[in-house]
This record gives sequence, structure tokens and C-alpha cells, in this order.
Amino acid sequence: MARRTQDPDSASSRRPTTRAALSSLQIPAYRTLWWAGVFSFISVQGQFVLRGLLAWDLTEREGALGLVYLVFGLTMLVCTPFGGVVADRVPKKTVLLVTQALIALAAGLMALVVITDVVTFWMLLLASIAQGLAFAFYGPARVAMSAELVGRDQLGNAITLSLLSMNSTRVFAPALAGILAGIPAIGIGGAYLLSTIASIASLVQIFRLPNMPAAATERRNPFKEIAAGVRYVRNDDRLRRIVVASFFVIMFGFNYVAFIPALVEGIFDLNDTWVGLVSSASAIGAVAVSFPLAAKADGPGGLRIMIVSGIGFGIGVMLLGGAPSIWVAFLIVIGIGGFTTAFQSMSNTLALTQTDDEMQGRVQSLMQLSFAGFGIAAAPIGALAEFIGLRWALVVMGAVALTATAIFGTLERNVVREPAFT
Repeated sequence: MARRTQDPDSASSRRPTTRAALSSLQIPAYRTLWWAGVFSFISVQGQFVLRGLLAWDLTEREGALGLVYLVFGLTMLVCTPFGGVVADRVPKKTVLLVTQALIALAAGLMALVVITDVVTFWMLLLASIAQGLAFAFYGPARVAMSAELVGRDQLGNAITLSLLSMNSTRVFAPALAGILAGIPAIGIGGAYLLSTIASIASLVQIFRLPNMPAAATERRNPFKEIAAGVRYVRNDDRLRRIVVASFFVIMFGFNYVAFIPALVEGIFDLNDTWVGLVSSASAIGAVAVSFPLAAKADGPGGLRIMIVSGIGFGIGVMLLGGAPSIWVAFLIVIGIGGFTTAFQSMSNTLALTQTDDEMQGRVQSLMQLSFAGFGIAAAPIGALAEFIGLRWALVVMGAVALTATAIFGTLERNVVREPAFT
């Protein structure tokens, strides 16, 4: 099958209008998938905050926060390559239904054990494993299905709007989870219950999606298919650079979110509500850049946006380490959110543009391994934070993301750019 390409003349004629920014949402099936994502991310974003709050409340140690994300990351590391194979070989609607049901079940069980006051740290670890397993299959299937529903010409727009569905929920879902957790009559258990309801709402939307055949019908050994996907990326120089750069930037830079509870409660001595508010701050920046980015995502300049945003992301995390007050930290996290969204949108768009249709799921699974790396790196970074202090650990995390992006940009300047990357 022919590789995806873009017409630079057609793309460059686009203007950052509201219609252009929301063009993919004019497709009914994609609109249903988008709303399914909104409800799913409301659930997931709330659970991220609640897991951090529970881990901190049960242990008051940065290492425990890191361990919760470590088991999440290890699960994704093991399962995500298989998630890519499944996305290419099984109808994506089926994959989304099963994985969203698992997310709902994990949230419901956590609500039960917290409300009945029998929660322990190992239960928190099991919930992280369950969500890591669901993400490993949900992510590649959702992105690949977006590409199928909108077609090649609107690929970048669809990916950016998919990230918008995630980031818009981050404006209020973490804050809402933190606020509810801080209300004695509701608490963390009640917040988990709300997360369960949101997951069920996502399931309802997924049921409404059209039944579409798998991208490929040939069945082979899954390990051989994973190996084929790795070879495919390895043999494409540009695709390999995009995947590797994304891996290191997300693995280290994005880990700042794991330590927001420690930053807010441990350094600034504030409560659970502030954890939710700071967690939501990055979404403000993310939503702010999403509309202009969605309108331009299928045009030229994607590589430049990816490099600039990756550098800004790294610098932002470094500055967060030196934030003198909660309000300065809040503003910095807003900026980080904007840079993160731009980096993720462009890296995913460029990777999919560079990829043949029958390899979409497997390439996306390799891109998603960066979040497995993010979870795995959280534990040693947590240990590092206990040794040198959280502020210096944040500086190190940002410096790694900045360096990885700079190396990627330097390598790209040494090759001839294709039209989609100019």
C-alpha cells in the first residue's frame, strides 16, 4: 500500500479558522469516537490524580509515587507491542470496547475498596497494572481508527483533535477529582465512583461506532509481527528518529506529572485541591494551542513545530524545578501543557504520515512505548528525588528532554527534507 503523503500546496492554503480547526468533527463517526474519548479521558485523568493522592496519603514518599507509575509503565512496556499487532489484526471497535470496560472495572473496584476503607497500597498497584494493560491496547487502536475514519487529508487535524479531547478534560477533570477528594462527605472513594460513571458513558459511545474490518486479515505469529514492526521503523531513517526522540522526551520530561502531589503537598505545603488545580493547569495551555494547531496540522512546518515545542517543553520542566511559589509553578505548568500538546500532535502526525496503512497500529504502539518508559522512569526518578531533592530532579528531567530534542533537530538538519516536513 502506498505511503501517506501530503500536498504542500493544498495544505499551505489552509487558514487557522474555526471550520478548519474542527473539520474532522464534521464526520459523524469520528465525532462519536471523539466523544468516547472525552468521557474516557475524564475517567482516566481523574484516576491519575487519585492514584497519586492515595499513594502519597498511604506512604508520604516520592518513591511510592514513582512505584505506582513504574508498574503502570512495565505493564505498558510488555503489552503495548501486542496492542499494535491487535490494532492491525482485530476490528478496532472490539478493542476499544474491551479496554474501556477494563478501565471502568478498575475504577469501580477502587471506589469500592476506598469507600469501604479496606484500601491498601498493593491494591493501588493492581489498579495501575489494569490501566497500563488497557492503555497498551486502547491507544494504538484509537489513533489508528481515527486515521481510518477521517482519511489521509485530515490525519493531522484528527490527531490534534484527539489530543484536544484529552487535554480539554484535563482543564477540569484533575481539579474536580482533587476537589471531590478534599470534601469529607465525598472523598477519594466518591471521586473514583464519578470516574467509573464517566467510563461507562464512554462505553455507550463506543457501542455507537461503525463496525469496520481489520486493516489486515493475514494472521501470523504475533512475535513475528512485532519484529516486523520494529524492522519497519528501523529501516526508515526519519521514522526511526521520530520514534526515538518522542520516546526520550516523553519518558523523562512528562514525568513531572507523577510528582505534582509531592511538589504541591511536600514543597508548597498545600492540600489535595491544589494538586488537582496544578494538574489541570497544563491543560489550559494545551487547549489554547489546540485550535490553531488543528487548523495547521496537515500543512507544512510540522517538523519545525515539533522541534520548537520539544525544546520549550524541556525548558519548562527545568523552570518548574526552580518555581519559587505555587502561582509561578501554576503559570509554568500552563506553558508546559502547550508545548507538550504541540510536540505530541506533530510527532504522531509525522509518524503516521510516514507509515503505510497496514503498519499503523504497530508504529503507534512503538510511539506509545514512550509512556511505558515514562512509567518505568518514574521509580528511579523518585529515588533520585529523595536523594538530591525534587527540585533538582525536575531540572534533570527537563534537561534530558531538551537534549533529546536538540539532537533530533540537529540530525534532521543534516538530511534532505520531504515536503511534509519542510
